[in-house]
Amino acid sequence: MSKNRKAGILLHITSLPTEYGVGTLGKEAYQFIDFLKEAKQSIWQVLPLVPTNYGDSPYQSVSSSALNYYLLDLDILHEKGLLLKKDCQELKSTSNSKRVNYSLLFEKKIPLLKKAFSNFNIDDDFKNFVKQGKYKDFAIFMTIKAMHNYVSFDKWNDKYRVYSDKLCDEIINEHNDDYLFWIWTQYEFLSQWNSLHKYAKKNGIQIMGDIPLYIAYDSVEVWKYPQMFILNSDNSLKLVAGCPPDGFTADGQLWGNPVYDWQYMKKDNYSFWNNRLKNAFELYDIVRIDHFRGFDRFYAVSSTEKTARNGKWLDGPKFDLFKDKLDLNIVAEDLGVIDDGVRLLMKQTNYPGMKIMQFAFDGNSDNEHKPSNFTENFVVYIGTHDNEPMLSYIKNLDDERYKIFKNDMIKQCKLLNVPYNGNCNKALVNTMVELGYASVAKYAIFTMQDLLALDIDSRMNLPSTVSTDNWSYRISKKDLSDKLKERLASYSKKYKRS
Repeated sequence: MSKNRKAGILLHITSLPTEYGVGTLGKEAYQFIDFLKEAKQSIWQVLPLVPTNYGDSPYQSVSSSALNYYLLDLDILHEKGLLLKKDCQELKSTSNSKRVNYSLLFEKKIPLLKKAFSNFNIDDDFKNFVKQGKYKDFAIFMTIKAMHNYVSFDKWNDKYRVYSDKLCDEIINEHNDDYLFWIWTQYEFLSQWNSLHKYAKKNGIQIMGDIPLYIAYDSVEVWKYPQMFILNSDNSLKLVAGCPPDGFTADGQLWGNPVYDWQYMKKDNYSFWNNRLKNAFELYDIVRIDHFRGFDRFYAVSSTEKTARNGKWLDGPKFDLFKDKLDLNIVAEDLGVIDDGVRLLMKQTNYPGMKIMQFAFDGNSDNEHKPSNFTENFVVYIGTHDNEPMLSYIKNLDDERYKIFKNDMIKQCKLLNVPYNGNCNKALVNTMVELGYASVAKYAIFTMQDLLALDIDSRMNLPSTVSTDNWSYRISKKDLSDKLKERLASYSKKYKRS
């Protein structure tokens, strides 16, 4: 068994318990790092930090590299003299602490950030940041988007719909304050994030970030670089990404993202992905790549289809993209339809894959998600942000499947020398957590929902749906209890995880 065994928690920053309606990079984030350290956890896994758009999903952003200004902490802005206390109170007084209200953030927080920027002294450091141009395209895109009441770029006036250097110069000259505001959101985010990340490192906590495979259609990348995607001649959607029908969804999943033109990207030596990974490792210590199987083959559906039933598999870049990236600290989300091509790519890269214990206890002794069948080079979860909380899953099992589930659990506990507790459904969830710790998997990471054995109303996301419940889950301060801290610390000590 590897000595470099780690444990951690998956909790997106938006879910932290601030007073301003959404988790931020402020004191609660620092307190969560303290909690992790005291609980003897060493990994904090977050979801993509990109700005959210329609549907509030961090996997459907206007930019693959920009940073989510909703996460900026108002108290830090107050400490910097950019906001008054009464300014901050305006958002606090209208926020519901139980869920993230993204509509409210759009209405209230963006104006507050603009007020902070109006009080910001544009110094040489900021001027140099602007001059570097890293977030120029994002700022121009958002400036034009705001001019069009934030609708998708394909609905903009003809003058703005197609990218050009001349258009960018015009926007910068005629809307300079707005352009600089959007760049400032990135400047301030990096200031707050870098301080937080430094604190995490000081306390022995690694941050695992997340890269979505696909880009949203309404994004600066599609607007500026349409040649990177398989589009129609007018740059409208031609093929969209999805997942074929399976045992969970008879119609498959239709995600709606444009798919990459990998032949073009190969000619360009994969510069987009090289830059994307470079940017990611400037932010994170470990990078999880979502839907990794799409690099081998990806499922594409005509944009005119209403379901994902009639798609086709197309080749991705395979190992060619990763042959010079084998030393990167990458975790590959290797779930979904897995075939020999994906298995070969996982073997070639040697990146840790993922195991989901929610899929494990079905009576099949060969099930690869059973802890006793793991090998070391994996990250074990009960479920991720896309799974229903384990308590809800167990409660919805019929009598026969519930019996199989419990019998499987008993066998796994015996094999891994874990004490079995089946007194109630919550006890079963807690036992599953301990099984994950006991397994040989390199990393054991769990959502707060499963660590707290919460029910369906705490679900983070239901894939292929748009709902105000998605992405809005938040913890309370009392959830980070001494009891939970001591339990996790005892697991880490018992099963030799840092």
